[in-house]
Amino acid sequence: MGGWEFWVVAVIAAVLTGVGKGGLPMVGTLVVPVLSLVMPPVTAAGLILPVYVLSDWFGLYAYRKEFDGRVLAISVVGLTIGVGIGWAIARFIPENWVTVMLGVIAVVFSLNQLLRKPVIASPGPASVAPGLFWCSIAGFTSFVAHAGGPPYQVWTLPLGLRKAVFAGTSTIAFAYINAVKLVPFYFLGEINLESLETAIVLMPIAAASVFFGVWAVRRLPEKLFFRFVTWSLLVIGADLIGKGITGVEPMIALVKLFA
Repeated sequence: MGGWEFWVVAVIAAVLTGVGKGGLPMVGTLVVPVLSLVMPPVTAAGLILPVYVLSDWFGLYAYRKEFDGRVLAISVVGLTIGVGIGWAIARFIPENWVTVMLGVIAVVFSLNQLLRKPVIASPGPASVAPGLFWCSIAGFTSFVAHAGGPPYQVWTLPLGLRKAVFAGTSTIAFAYINAVKLVPFYFLGEINLESLETAIVLMPIAAASVFFGVWAVRRLPEKLFFRFVTWSLLVIGADLIGKGITGVEPMIALVKLFA
């Protein structure tokens, strides 16, 4: 790994990682597509996972008092189940199938959120069964493609959580699952000495960027924050569908077109 092109892209990916861990949902989902400009997607996923894990520690500190315990407990169980399923069967399922499924879920849900008439939120206790279902899917897609955000948000967005609580619960849940994923990724050979050396260089950049994400979350108006989440979900869902069907990352193709 080397060359100025690689390091420019890698630094951008590290910043996106940190900002995402700071609580700006879906920003982190852009990391692997961006890194895929200069390396195979699987290699990119293995490279960035240790950076995710370190950034998670700063996100955990920032949101240590801002989370919903019930939602977090359901998330942890569901995400763990999903990662276990992913480790066991992912190699038997074409990755493009998972990618298209993930994109369809994201697009349908985000369009529903954007087009339906506004209603007064009446949040209640998070239901266990839907939470386990969607978080299991999120754990599986997180293992396969580092893209657990869309299924997770299908469940959590309608819960009516406060902005900081929503960001904090998401940050803590995915910090846990990223740490869990280190084990299967290591045994699958996607984390090695060379990738760790590069990750160590990127870690301080990602860690510093976490606090920018936290700053942005705390200053964005509540309605604008969730609008941003929903539009991000729609754009990334469409990108995933395109990638799954054509085998080409639309975001990467656009970047190359205008580069």
